[in-house]
Amino acid sequence: MSAIAIQQMADRVANLLESRLKISGKGLSEKLKRGGRKLPRKVRLAATNLANWSEMSKNPKLYLQLDQEAVAEAYDTCSRHLGGLHKWDRRRAVAENWLLSLLGSLAGVALVLVLILKWRGYI
Repeated sequence: MSAIAIQQMADRVANLLESRLKISGKGLSEKLKRGGRKLPRKVRLAATNLANWSEMSKNPKLYLQLDQEAVAEAYDTCSRHLGGLHKWDRRRAVAENWLLSLLGSLAGVALVLVLILKWRGYI
């Protein structure tokens, strides 16, 4: 993996942050400073490492110290998480959770009502 490939990976993650989470900034490190709190800890750590490794890859001596497998794993973690975030999927999940919560509450109220009616002798 070349230094250019590592920088392209960092740019791709930065573009995903901008398109999916609407985080503005110049590079990956600046976007993480602005909106890193929107990411889970594991993804935020992987993106931070990727930003640091992207800077290290610009220096030939530091580039030799990089673990290529760790870079690829960090990129996969970030792209897998950010690639799966779609606006309508999140909205559908929120609506499903709300609906299931409402149905559960209604079922609980109906059960309590039936138990009270049975205890009083109406059923």
